[in-house]
Amino acid sequence: MFVLIWATLLFSVRDTGASVGGTPFCDNRFCITLSGEITAEAGLCVVIPCSFTTSYYFTPQNIVWYKCEPSKQKCSDPDIIFHTNKNNNKTQSGFKGRVSLLEPDVSRRNCSIIVNDLTESDSGSYQLRVNGYLNGRKDGFTFSPRTTVSVKGLTQKPTVMIPPLTEGQQSTLSCIAPGLCSGSVPEISWTWRGAGEKDSHITGNITAFRTENLTAVTQRHSSTLTFNSSAEHHGTNVSCKVSFTNNITTEETVTLNVAYVKEVTVTGNTSVKEGETLILRCSVESFPPSLIKWYTSSDRNMQNGTETNLQNDILTDLQNKTKTFLQENNKMETLVISNMTTTNSGPYFCIANHLNNTLVKKVDVTVIYKRRCVITGDTTVKEGDALNLTCSVESFPPSHITWTVLGSNTNLHIGPDTHLQNNTGSATLVIPNVTAEHSGQYICTAQHLNTTVATFADVTVTWFSTVLKNSGCKVQSEVLTCECISEGFPLPTITWPLLKNHAEYSVITTVSHHTVNSTVTLTVKDHSNTSVECVSSNQNGEVKANLIIQLEMSEQPAKSKEVLNIVSWLEVIIAFLIGVFLSTVLWCLAKKCHRKKQKSFGNLDETLEMVTSQEDPLIAAGQAVEDDQTYYQEASEREEEAVAEEQAAPDLNGGPQDVEYASIDFSLLKTKNPRTAAKNQESTETEYAEIKKEVKEEIEDNGGEEGDVLEGKDEDPTIGDDEEIEQFVPEEEEGRTWLCTPM
Repeated sequence: MFVLIWATLLFSVRDTGASVGGTPFCDNRFCITLSGEITAEAGLCVVIPCSFTTSYYFTPQNIVWYKCEPSKQKCSDPDIIFHTNKNNNKTQSGFKGRVSLLEPDVSRRNCSIIVNDLTESDSGSYQLRVNGYLNGRKDGFTFSPRTTVSVKGLTQKPTVMIPPLTEGQQSTLSCIAPGLCSGSVPEISWTWRGAGEKDSHITGNITAFRTENLTAVTQRHSSTLTFNSSAEHHGTNVSCKVSFTNNITTEETVTLNVAYVKEVTVTGNTSVKEGETLILRCSVESFPPSLIKWYTSSDRNMQNGTETNLQNDILTDLQNKTKTFLQENNKMETLVISNMTTTNSGPYFCIANHLNNTLVKKVDVTVIYKRRCVITGDTTVKEGDALNLTCSVESFPPSHITWTVLGSNTNLHIGPDTHLQNNTGSATLVIPNVTAEHSGQYICTAQHLNTTVATFADVTVTWFSTVLKNSGCKVQSEVLTCECISEGFPLPTITWPLLKNHAEYSVITTVSHHTVNSTVTLTVKDHSNTSVECVSSNQNGEVKANLIIQLEMSEQPAKSKEVLNIVSWLEVIIAFLIGVFLSTVLWCLAKKCHRKKQKSFGNLDETLEMVTSQEDPLIAAGQAVEDDQTYYQEASEREEEAVAEEQAAPDLNGGPQDVEYASIDFSLLKTKNPRTAAKNQESTETEYAEIKKEVKEEIEDNGGEEGDVLEGKDEDPTIGDDEEIEQFVPEEEEGRTWLCTPM
């Protein structure tokens, strides 16, 4: 027991800040061991360690402690602060109840005391006196050595013990008051102070005060604070305040460190244009700071989760592309990827490891891009089939696609197959049962963000060639006219198998849009066939049609009639020219025959002799009459030359030639012989003499009428039988032809 008390004493002295030391001091076999100087703090307690021995003949009964001024050589009764005799009432009132003997059994010669609730006025010199019996009588001995106690202001603080704090868990804080004193029980309180806030009590807490008796004279006072830890408590200050008597207080403030982690947050633009730089920041507010790393994966089906669904073989560490920043409790990892391409699109994972927990944040990075429009499908379709064109644009975000036809601002109907898949916008245009009107240019327009691109497709609708019902054949006057009208695309070609057997024919072909009109005209002698085959063909195939032949006597088709009219006019002109030529030839032959006839009459034995009259002296007097035969021969030659010149020289006004008559004096005719007269009487023919003069000069503007032909009368002129007719041709009458015929 004695050992325990002294161990406690030493511990209490250390905790109270007292200084223990000293050497034994003896006087007449009375020895004392006492510290020379002890320091203490107000509000706490001080232990003055002390032990003594006496002579063999002295029996100690009571222990008395004095506090007096150091100047006093010996303390007196008024300076008593402690007396083991309870009946002694000389103790100073200020020390009553504050001083206790550590070992109540005086016979153990332990004179150590503890003074509680110190104040600075308790500083002074403390002296011991032992009362007892010496050889059976009351006596006492006052030890001259003293202990000096110096009390200063309270500097010791409470001891606050904080266990590990984890968010969401209940935690208990402990605050132990300074000193192991058995004096007045101190008051312990808790206060909480947030960042930049005033002191306040922690809500939802439980406090408990506890006093623990270590020995009979020592106690431990403490308080506990229990609360639910949260991230809000992290970094805040908690104060434990201990209040002693005489308004002496002390407090201890500690900062709470709560282990917590908040959600992983990723900032930055997750959609970047192709070629730009991706900057993503992953931050985790936690304590202690988390270990953050960026990963990417080709597995695009991964979702946010824990470490159980993240496998190392499908993740790629992006540590070489990151930068780490730490600001207070906020750890941030920045991911930088320059020159982004479409291959960089996909999921990115920010993984934060905090203590034994792993947090994952997934973000989908998209690269904004656009490719050119692509039109797929058959742009050449047959009539009646379905037009199916798909316009697709690989882009992100998907483009808005519309179909239009050239010349129209109205959007065409989008087919049911329009779909958006894998960042590719596509629109399918379906037009069932197309016709020729659906041919044209179709435009696909893609609207992507603020840009518009377009492409077009030329659609061609083809169809089999057909022969129209209004095709047919007609025959008129052995002229066969067939008209074959065909439609189709590509433009059909019309052939006539009939023409293989004919060398002469005419084919007229006209084209209008998608219609071909072929008209064939030929002459046939035998048109016993009832139909003619027309073949229309294009790249889609060919079609044959038998055109029924219709017989017409009067009316022909318009085109055949026109052709026949042209042919008829040519025949008329040719026939007219041939007639003129034949008429001229016949007329010349008649003339020649007539000349020969006149020449035959010139062989008559009788010579006709003509003499000019005085009024028209065509022949000079005394000129001999030439031989009849010679005359007729020359006259015949002149007549032929005149006819040739008449045919060669053009008629200036187209009018008839003038006929001039000769003035003949029949009185000068000689009398024919009786034989000649007899021959003339036997002849019943009447011959006329016509004299035609061909004038080389131009006919006047009014044109002369055709000269009269002088015909002989039925009367016979009075001519003697023995008279002869003589003809003379004057030399100066060149350019004129005289024709004389016996009357």
